[in-house]
Amino acid sequence: MPPIRLGLIREGKVPVDRRVPLTPKKCVEVQQTWPHVKVVVQSSDIRSYADQEYRDLGIEVQADVSDCDILMGVKEVPVAQLIPNKTYLFFSHTVKKQPANRELLRQVLQKDITLIDYEMLTNAEGERIVAFGRWAGIVGAYNGLLTYGRKHGLYQLKPAYQCTDLGDMQEEYFKVKRLPPIKIAVTGSGRVAKGALEVLDCMGIRQVSVYDYLYHDFAEPVYTQLRSSDYNARQDGRVWDTPDFHRNPQEYKSTFDKFLPVTDLLVACAYWHPTAPRLFSEDDTRRPGFRINTIADVTCDVDGSIPVTKRSTSIPDPAFDYNPATGELEPAYARPNNITVMAVDNLPCELPRNASRDFGRQLIDNVFPYLFGPDPDRVIERATIAAHGQLAPRFEYLQDYASANTLASVH
Repeated sequence: MPPIRLGLIREGKVPVDRRVPLTPKKCVEVQQTWPHVKVVVQSSDIRSYADQEYRDLGIEVQADVSDCDILMGVKEVPVAQLIPNKTYLFFSHTVKKQPANRELLRQVLQKDITLIDYEMLTNAEGERIVAFGRWAGIVGAYNGLLTYGRKHGLYQLKPAYQCTDLGDMQEEYFKVKRLPPIKIAVTGSGRVAKGALEVLDCMGIRQVSVYDYLYHDFAEPVYTQLRSSDYNARQDGRVWDTPDFHRNPQEYKSTFDKFLPVTDLLVACAYWHPTAPRLFSEDDTRRPGFRINTIADVTCDVDGSIPVTKRSTSIPDPAFDYNPATGELEPAYARPNNITVMAVDNLPCELPRNASRDFGRQLIDNVFPYLFGPDPDRVIERATIAAHGQLAPRFEYLQDYASANTLASVH
């Protein structure tokens, strides 16, 4: 095997992201598992793992990584920092023609960069093999309970980003014992929802069936997990069919209205397609039976499944109020009758050390065997958006978006 220099780049996007693709211990593991790979770390003062932590384990740290063959980051690389003729791995957020990253893809093509996008890395079944979703769910559910406690003056949880790690955050869970017998609905069944359920279970909040949630009262706080079939139905009345829902979401209508009179806190973790029905409408929030007063929109689709998520929020300022009477947004906790929404769009950044350890494990187990060795299943090829100055065949639909001469289609 020819030698490979693998560089961990300094994150350049603002606001800063403190996650890393590989922790110091994972760098050592990579070099032991693939002896032809040498890991080099670009010096950074913003990482959750300090340069010295890498040096202490014998990992080389240097200011310039232009001598590396493969460069890995987490978020989009600022255009001015792209090095020509390199192979990059990061979340590019270009495959949906996101307007903010059009120039990034143009420069990738102009600079003859090979771009491998983490989001496109899948197994033979089409399932993603690296993701931060679990940590979005963990922090999102925690932030939901934090927001509910602040709104009702019940307790003050330390923000997740001020916690050293997950263990430190879990020390805060005991404060939630002051929670009254509220009902919490969690939507979704993927990685994000599973992360949210981890937190609720660790807090000692009991899970109940959808039926019991809807029709029984409890003397303690409870939650239920809602799958798509629990709050959607075909418009023509035909029986539920999950594959059909994923293929034709426009053929379905929301039946979430039955949960509106019994839910206090909504933790939204379900993937949402723009043609799928919204959970409820802004008009619904003005009806007398609407009980939800706090929403943790973990998916954070602005103007998406949750119509009151009219903007995303930041880690230091995570919530805002939606005033049902006016339809306007107000500062968080402004009035008791407002709906308070937590809509942080980069939740895993709040526990960067834990999230980084998890992500590195996924890379070593699911990606590096194909990146550093034979790839008979074409795992890397499927995730390669561009190479040799050209879009890969399955991403040729991005040509108008990446064109230097025409306006992109971003709708």
